[in-house]
Amino acid sequence: MGTSQKRPARSFPLIPLATVLVAGLLVAAAILITPPGQSTPGGTNLANAAMQVTDLPLKQLSPQAFADVERDLDATETPEPTTPVHAGKPTTVVVKRGDSLSAIFMRLGIYSNLAQLLKPGEDHRALERIYPGQKLVFTLSGTRLDRLELVQTPYRSLVYSRNNDSFVAETLHRQLDTILQYAGGHIDSSLYLAGHRAGMSDTLIQDLVHIFRWDIDFALDLRVGDSFSILYEKHLLDGEEVEDGEIAAAEFVNKGITYRAYRYTDESGRTDYYTLEGKSLHRTFLRTPVKIARISSYFNPRRRHPILNVIRAHRGVDYAAPTGTPIQATGAGRVIYRGTKGQYGKMIVLRHGNIYSTLYAHMSRYARGTGVGRMVKQGQTIGYVGSTGLSTGPHLHYEFRVNGVHRNPLKVKLPQTKSLPKAEMDRFLATIHAPARQLDAYALNRLALQAL
Repeated sequence: MGTSQKRPARSFPLIPLATVLVAGLLVAAAILITPPGQSTPGGTNLANAAMQVTDLPLKQLSPQAFADVERDLDATETPEPTTPVHAGKPTTVVVKRGDSLSAIFMRLGIYSNLAQLLKPGEDHRALERIYPGQKLVFTLSGTRLDRLELVQTPYRSLVYSRNNDSFVAETLHRQLDTILQYAGGHIDSSLYLAGHRAGMSDTLIQDLVHIFRWDIDFALDLRVGDSFSILYEKHLLDGEEVEDGEIAAAEFVNKGITYRAYRYTDESGRTDYYTLEGKSLHRTFLRTPVKIARISSYFNPRRRHPILNVIRAHRGVDYAAPTGTPIQATGAGRVIYRGTKGQYGKMIVLRHGNIYSTLYAHMSRYARGTGVGRMVKQGQTIGYVGSTGLSTGPHLHYEFRVNGVHRNPLKVKLPQTKSLPKAEMDRFLATIHAPARQLDAYALNRLALQAL
């Protein structure tokens, strides 16, 4: 019985797996980007390759990349347009979902113009950020782009006009007509519902709150039967409403007290809201540090502590609110303390000049830009409601001090800003005369209707 010899194993060169994968991807890419019947030496289609380069974020495109696109396009026939165009007449294209600028240029058969439009070193952010529904208006001479209008709003467009082999950009504004319009109502459940019934947008309602927020605590002070009236600018284009403008005059009746405000720009160009006597409504401090909350504990020097069960002065006001509710600085000031301290938990103390300071405690976390020594603006978010320290639940403990002495934040007399100078009062009264008379007329009508 003979012995059998094993046949030597055939050896194959080992090919790195990465090489195989790259080769496969290249083959697949060549198949995908080369249309049937159209190929170039090397199996690539130059127009599509150029489109892939141009579809990259503009900040990644180097001057060499633009030069390569221009060279490749010169060597390639411009694709036939799939969107009908008319030479010399504007062609409007509405951006579709998933559209890019290069895809739109390909559909119009003007892709060879794209590199001239997107010259490196220029600001093309508006073209980068086209969105579905936006309009692009093209004016062409054959396959040459002469003008591109990017419609940003009904009254503002960004226009690119050809200048030899490049384009010059300019912003065009259409003139708007402005009228004063009235809106008003009564509160029976919430200000937002009443405002919407009166035809006011969310923005107008927020503007109304902003005007009177130094006098009225809109989270706590509103009552059923309170009323409001506003005269606001309505901007029109060709007779059609485009957008709301600023509130010119406003009235708010809260708990039987009437507050009036008039918008006025003084001779230095500063705009603010003033009373009829020329006193600014803007005060140094906001009345409350949390927009949406309820008072869970008042200022009380003889309060019994809910956890320690001993008489211990409560030298601030507690605002119950969900964890994470933003806390705003009631006045502009400097952060003099930020950290964890005993029963206060996480807290921030602000100094406002040499007289006033405010304290915000039981925070869940701090906002950015609130380190010790940093300046914060009035209304700026400095932290978020939590339950750190000695606390029965999520709330903000807020203290107000005058020369180091605790004062009741709800009753302390807040300092006001300066009034208009006497030399400017005549101009102020002449400016607000018409809106003041209109508010008076609407107020009389409202009282007459209530009497029926």
